[in-house]
Amino acid sequence: MLSVKNELLQALAAVLEQTLPGAGAKAAFESPKVAAHGDLATTAAMQLAKPLKQAPRQVAESLRSAMLATPAFQTWVDAIDIAGPGFINIKLKPAAKQQVVREVLADGERFGNRPARDQRMMVEFVSANPTGPLHVGHGRQAALGDAICNLFQTQGWDVYREFYYNDAGVQIQTLANSVQLRAKGFKPGDAEWPEAAYNGDYIADIAADFLAKKTVHSDDREFTASGDVNDLDGMRLFAVAYLRHEQDLDLKAFAVKFDNYYLESSLYTSGKVDDAVRRLREAGKTYEHDGALWLKSTDYGDDKDRVMRKGDGSYTYFVPDVAYHITKWERGFQKVVNIQGTDHHGTIARVRAGLQAAGVGIPEGFPDYVLHTMVRVVRGGEEVKISKRAGSYVTLRDLIDWTSKDAVRFFLLSRKPDTEYTFDVDLAITQNNENPVYYVQYAHARICSVLAAWREKEGGDVASLKAADLSALDSPQAQALMLQLAKYPEMLTAAAADFAPHDVTFYLRDLAASYHSYYDAERILVDDEAVKRARLALVAATAQVLHNGLAVLGVSAPQKM
Repeated sequence: MLSVKNELLQALAAVLEQTLPGAGAKAAFESPKVAAHGDLATTAAMQLAKPLKQAPRQVAESLRSAMLATPAFQTWVDAIDIAGPGFINIKLKPAAKQQVVREVLADGERFGNRPARDQRMMVEFVSANPTGPLHVGHGRQAALGDAICNLFQTQGWDVYREFYYNDAGVQIQTLANSVQLRAKGFKPGDAEWPEAAYNGDYIADIAADFLAKKTVHSDDREFTASGDVNDLDGMRLFAVAYLRHEQDLDLKAFAVKFDNYYLESSLYTSGKVDDAVRRLREAGKTYEHDGALWLKSTDYGDDKDRVMRKGDGSYTYFVPDVAYHITKWERGFQKVVNIQGTDHHGTIARVRAGLQAAGVGIPEGFPDYVLHTMVRVVRGGEEVKISKRAGSYVTLRDLIDWTSKDAVRFFLLSRKPDTEYTFDVDLAITQNNENPVYYVQYAHARICSVLAAWREKEGGDVASLKAADLSALDSPQAQALMLQLAKYPEMLTAAAADFAPHDVTFYLRDLAASYHSYYDAERILVDDEAVKRARLALVAATAQVLHNGLAVLGVSAPQKM
C-alpha cells in the first residue's frame, strides 16, 4: 500500500498544483481520526480556501472532482467524501489495501526501511563510570540508545555506537581506596570505613581477586593484579578493568554492543582539552575574572557565562565535554545523539555554546540530546531499592534475572524517556494479555503455529504466498489489519525523527490487537484453497512486521510460547 499511497500522493500534488501554482509541494495525507470516515484524508481545501478566495467546501468539491478524474484515484479509490468545513476523506478499494501484503512479503526484513544514505551518525549511550555494576537507570539508557540506533539504521543512516567513560578522577580514586580497605580486612560499618566508600559486595570480590593476582579482561582493556595490598595504583587499574568486564557481561546479557569505548583520560593525554581551550581563547570567547577562566556562553543563549578553568587550574566538567564533541565532529559524524539522565539538562546549553564558540564549523543544535528519568522497581507490591551485590540500588542484572532480557527492554521502552516509569516485576513475568511484551510476542507465535500447521499438513511454502490472489481479503477485520500493516514505514520514520522508540511499542501492541481480532473473526486454514492462501499471506505478512518491529526494540520474536 506504500506504493499505492505514493501514487495517490503524486496525483494529489498534480491536482493541487493545477489548482494553485506552488500548492503541489504541500500535498499530504493524514489518517482520519475516526476509521469509519475513510482510510486517508487531506485538509488541502481548507488551506487553499483563503488564497483562492472561496469557501472551503467549494474548494473541496472542485478538488474532489479533479482527483476522481485522475487514473490513480480511479484505480485505487472507492469513494471521496467531504465532511465538516472541508475535510476530504478518501476510502480505498480493497485491492489498494491488499498491496501492503505483497510489499511486506517481497521486502521481508527490509520492509519499512529506507535506502542507505551517505551520512554517518554517532549515538553515545550508557557511558557509565566503572565504579560499580550497571543500575536500572543504565538499563533504560541502554535500551533507549540501542533502539534509537536501530531506528536510524532503518532510515538509511550509518550508525556508530560509542561508550564514553571516566577512567580517572575522584570517583575512581574512591573506588581504589574502597578496594584497598577491603583487601586490608576492613568492611562497611568499621570505624576505619569512610562514609564516601563504595559498600557493595562487589568491592569485596574485587579485593579478593586482586589479592589472588588474577587477570581480568574487558572489551577495551586487561590487567593482571600484583596482589600487593599497598599497590594502590595497580588496585585502581585492576578495579577499573574488573568493573568494565562486569559491565561487558551486563551489556552482553542485554544484547547491547558498542563500536568503540572512548576514555575521558585520553582527552587530556592527547592534548585535545588544551586544544579546545586554545581555540576558544583565540576566538575571543573567553575572559579572566577572579582568577578563573570564563566562557562567554551568554553569547549563545546560555543564562550566564560559565567557568572553564577554576582558580586551582583544574577544568570544570563541561570543558572535556566540548573537547570530546569536537572529536566527534572531526571524526566525520554529521549527526550526534547523546542519551543521558535528566540530571545532565544543565550541561546542554554550555556544551553547545562551547562548540559554537570554538569555530570549527559545527552547526547550531549539535549534538542532539535524549534525556531520561530514573526507574522505580516494584516487586510483590513493594518498591525494591537496594541490591545486596550493589549495596545501594537495583542492578540491570537483577532485573534481567528476575524477568528476561525481552521484558526489560520492552518495558523500559514503553514510555517516553522523560516520563517517570515504574517497572512492575510481577507484571513482566505474567503470561497473559496484561503483559504487553507477552501480548505482542504471543501474536507472533500464534501466527507461526498456523504457518507450521500448514507446512506440516500440506507442505506449504511461505515464499509461494507472494503470488497469492488476495481478492478474498475483503472483510472489515482483514482490511483493518492491512491498514495497520501499512502504517509501519511511516511510524518508523516519525519515531526516528522524534527519538521515540516508545512509538514502536505502541504500534506493535496495536498491530497485535488487530491480528488477534482478525484471528477471532476468520478461520485461516479453510478448505477453499484460494481463500486459505490469501489469509495465510496476510498473517505471514503480519508476522514479518511484528518480527521487524520487535527487532528494532532488540526483542526476540519467538515462534513458540
